[in-house]
Amino acid sequence: MSPAHDASEAVLRLEGLRKSYNAGTPLEAEILHGLDMVLRRGELAALVGPSGSGKSTLLNVIGLLDFPSGGELYLLGQPTRLMNDEQLTHLRNASIGFVFQFHHLITAFTVLENVLMPLMIRSGKPKPADIERARELLKAVDLEGFMDKKANAISGGQQQRVAIARALITEPALLLADEPTGNLDTHTAETVFDLFRRFNREIGCAVLVVTHDSRLSASCERTINLVDGNIVSDQMNIPAPK
Repeated sequence: MSPAHDASEAVLRLEGLRKSYNAGTPLEAEILHGLDMVLRRGELAALVGPSGSGKSTLLNVIGLLDFPSGGELYLLGQPTRLMNDEQLTHLRNASIGFVFQFHHLITAFTVLENVLMPLMIRSGKPKPADIERARELLKAVDLEGFMDKKANAISGGQQQRVAIARALITEPALLLADEPTGNLDTHTAETVFDLFRRFNREIGCAVLVVTHDSRLSASCERTINLVDGNIVSDQMNIPAPK
């Protein structure tokens, strides 16, 4: 697999993005205050900041799971704020992969079936090419021998690797990860994060990872720091010497 897209392509662009809750009432609270940000094809960026800074809110808006209150969010050049639910669902399913701290696998299904789930939701019974793609991804995350096991019969770190394969089965332009290593031990966390770096290089998808782990954020090429709903810094990281 190799990136077949222009590395300068803006996968995600935020322009003056705002998010409020209880809008128009005395309890209105603005969580995100006019954010501007661009994430390009092939970038691997960490989103960091203290608890309550708005990271999860921002990730939900970027993932088209919640609506901004103002400004605009462009995904693959398409303005999304005025899209209806059907349009947002189609764009989200076609363009975004999600990995969460808690992997949300379906325990009654096998590992292979869990990886195929996004395609099954999209178009029903998976095609032979889809099954082959899922097998390739599971081999890539070193789970080739676990495909027929039930999802609750494998370890937490293995489940998280299944979740990564599931997120990549649609070959998304944007991969969003919310504390994906938060409940893993240090060694397993590093293994999982290495997979993000690998697929970021091989597929060329843009990756945005929310993490509290400073070592993991430092290993990203870029760190975006969100404090009180404002981006206070957005800087490239200097790679550590080999």
